Amino acid sequence: MRHVQFLARTVLVQNNNVEEACRLLNRVLGKEELLDQFRRTRFYEKPYQVRRRINFEKCKAIYNEDMNRKIQFVLRKNRVEPFPGCS
Repeated sequence: MRHVQFLARTVLVQNNNVEEACRLLNRVLGKEELLDQFRRTRFYEKPYQVRRRINFEKCKAIYNEDMNRKIQFVLRKNRVEPFPGCS
């Protein structure tokens, strides 16, 4: 019987396979960016490094949002011109 792999950061160990459960836990924590936050707070981060990191994250978020918007535009259905710009 299949069940959910994880429920709110709780990882179930199946058939005494602890290694697979550890990999799944690392994947869950990586998606939630908890490991990155832990690595950042492990050592002191200088103020200029904090500014650079925050600016980079903001630029990355803007870029990702713009690219997702463009991809959704291209993937729209029922467009008048199916391939815009390719006449």
